[in-house]
Amino acid sequence: MLDSEQTTWINNDGFSISINKRFLDIELIYHFLSNESYWVKGMAKELVETSIESSILCYGVYEGNPNNGPAKQVGFARVVSDLVRFSWLGDVFIIPEYRGRGLSKWLLHVITEHPKLKGTSFQLATKDAHSLYSQFGFKPLGQIESRMARPLNLEVVYKGYKLSI
Repeated sequence: MLDSEQTTWINNDGFSISINKRFLDIELIYHFLSNESYWVKGMAKELVETSIESSILCYGVYEGNPNNGPAKQVGFARVVSDLVRFSWLGDVFIIPEYRGRGLSKWLLHVITEHPKLKGTSFQLATKDAHSLYSQFGFKPLGQIESRMARPLNLEVVYKGYKLSI
């Protein structure tokens, strides 16, 4: 399915992006999402791990190249998709000390140019990064009257995983 696709991108500033999940620093991702994000603050580590395992593509941004040895993870994003009609982009972040270097734009370019994601209906939710995402073709939802969503209920999610909030 994704085996023949490119798995690593390298820029001229010593950073790389990889979709190889074995390179992901789960502790860093969990710490950022649980402690610093506004969208899943307090999320249990087990649920962060499950969301990564269940996502078709996860993008790690690294200082260095993890294919060549230890590299420091400095960013992350994950995609849920059927690779034909629908894609959801979530949990996008660059850790604060690495912001302002163009890494978010590069990450979004790599994600949105993936040959099996490029034409899909790509959605996301953001409170504060509209100008970043609009550079990559994201727009406010049209025909909002025909769209529906069932809200997230973390209490029920935690119960399903037999976890305490």
